Parts: sequence; C-alpha cells; structure tokens
Amino acid sequence: MSRMRKAVTKDGTGRIDVIEQEVASPGRGEVLIQVKVSSISPGTGLGQVKRDRVDPNPDRKAAVFGYSNAGVVAEVGEGCRRLSVGDEVAAMGGGYAQHATWSVTPENLCVVKPPNVSFEAASYCHLAATALHALQRGKLKMLENLAVVGLGPVGHLAAQWGRAAGAHVVGMDLTAGRVETARKAGALDAGVVPADEAKAIKDVLEFTRGRGLDCAVVAFGGDGTQAIRMLAKMMKLTPDGHRMGRIVGVGGVKAELMLAAGLGNIDVISSARTGPGYHDEAWERGADYPAVFVEFDTNRNLEECLRAMSEGRLNVDAMITHRFPIDQAPEACDLLIEHPEQAVRVVLLME
Repeated sequence: MSRMRKAVTKDGTGRIDVIEQEVASPGRGEVLIQVKVSSISPGTGLGQVKRDRVDPNPDRKAAVFGYSNAGVVAEVGEGCRRLSVGDEVAAMGGGYAQHATWSVTPENLCVVKPPNVSFEAASYCHLAATALHALQRGKLKMLENLAVVGLGPVGHLAAQWGRAAGAHVVGMDLTAGRVETARKAGALDAGVVPADEAKAIKDVLEFTRGRGLDCAVVAFGGDGTQAIRMLAKMMKLTPDGHRMGRIVGVGGVKAELMLAAGLGNIDVISSARTGPGYHDEAWERGADYPAVFVEFDTNRNLEECLRAMSEGRLNVDAMITHRFPIDQAPEACDLLIEHPEQAVRVVLLME
C-alpha cells in the first residue's frame, strides 16, 4: 500500500503550492522521516521565487523545495548504522529535508535530537551549521571583535555562535526590527542600523574600544560592495596605515573590490555549505572521512549545533517569529517575501 505526503512546491513563475504525492522508500544509507517541522529560508529558499515573480520562467515546472526539517525516523534503509526507527532527528540537505510531511534523507545528513530541544529549533539545523562553518572558516578566536552584517536566520545564528565562542559581537542590519529581535534573543552585545555609514563606523569603533574589528561575517545576498567597503573601514589599522582582519561571505553576496592596496591586508573568505561531506553522495550515505584529518565534517557540525541548543548556548526558539500549518505554506512564503521586516524566521508545522 502506497503512502502519500503533502509537499510544498515552487515553479518558474514564483507560485507556491501544496500538493500530494507518493512517499518514496529509503534507499541504501537513507532514512524515511515523518516530519514534524520544517524551517523556511527567506534567502536560499525564497530568493529565486522573488526573482521569478519579476522575471517569470513559465517553462520551469513546479518542484518540491526546502532543505532543513526535523521529525521522527519511520524506516531505515539498508546499511544504516547510526539511526533507528523511533529516533527523533534533525535533518538537512537540498532535495532531501524538504517542506513535506515525509522526507527521505541520507543518514549522515541527520543527527539525533536531544530531548530538551524542540522540533522547531532542530529544524534550523542546516542554517545553524552553515553559520558555524562560516565562523570556522573565519578562524574566530575568543575575545575577538566580530561584526555580523545581515541578521536573517544565518546572520542571527552566526552572531549567537560568535558569543558562544567568547567573541564580542556587534550586529548590523538595515531593518531595525531584525536588530531588535537579535538583541532580545541574546545574540548581540550591541546592534547598529547602518543607514548612516559614518555614524555606523564611529559606533562600531567605539564598541571595539578603538581597536577595530578582527572579523566580520556578511550574511546576506545581492550586492555587498558598499557593506564590505564599510567593514574595511571598521577593521584594525596598523601603524603603517594598512587595514587587517577577516571578512567571511556566507550569504551569496557579490562585491566589486580592489585588492592589494585597495583593501590592505584584509582576508576575504568565502564560506559555502555546512562543512565537508555535504554533496559527497558516498559520504552522505555512510562513508566516513577520517576524523583525525576532517574533525568538523557536516555531521559533526550538525551534532555540535544540536548540542549547543541543548546546553542553552544557541537560543533558536527565541528567533522564530511565525508558525504556519503546511496547508498555509503559500501564505507563509508570501509573508516572508512581501514583509521581511515582519517575519524573518518562519516554520511550517506538519500536524
């Protein structure tokens, strides 16, 4: 007897729908998850929808989307070693951890959820691991001064990770509500709305007690040229007039920059995905990288995210602004697209 699921689709015109389709069976190294909650990403998840509504592509057919959810393992495929039926898990992966009532996900893209972590918080595992990997790429150290520009879900989580790592964190976003939400969630030591660049630079330098920034994370998509040039002016300044520090791009940001003398000795670092392993199909389905050489692969990063949630070092529940049942997914997505100042962090409830 076949099993059916509800799933959320988007097409080339930017239309969001909820459909019913047959549930697939898990293959080797995969698990079938009865999903409880999925989290909607306003950037990666809906960025294309915004563009399609302006410049539609009617030839692109509707497809199920989503890449971060949480639920209960209902079936395990051949070769699975770590997970069992009944395990409560967080799951990630484009094409796997979808906005749907059931999903099939490779075992290594899942981690067991601690009992004191909500399904809602666990559904942010992909974004939390993306933020963690960005700070790993930026080699953030204890007591350094960190700026996070763009306080959507990834930026908010990067700020929380920065504070958990012992850094001094200032958050920046042009939407004052996002700064306030991050402050209330305990993600920031200070917040700045950088509408006035000169004032923003002054405020950040005062926050660093005149030392300048050591590291910055740019966590938004689109043109970031102005933001990165502004950050460069906030970085540490050497006696011979060079700026120093690290700027990590994690949000699909684009920038036109002059390197060498134009940027001083600032390292510009690209951070993609959640750590080693993701998109290696053999690894996703159970192959191991030697931990002595690859200490923080994607599964380890997911595990550390859930552990930090369990121990109170990541407060994800405080981030969530709206909850919708899956049947109202179109309304949930429209809210994120049309009113990002009102709803930055939205989850879909499957039952």
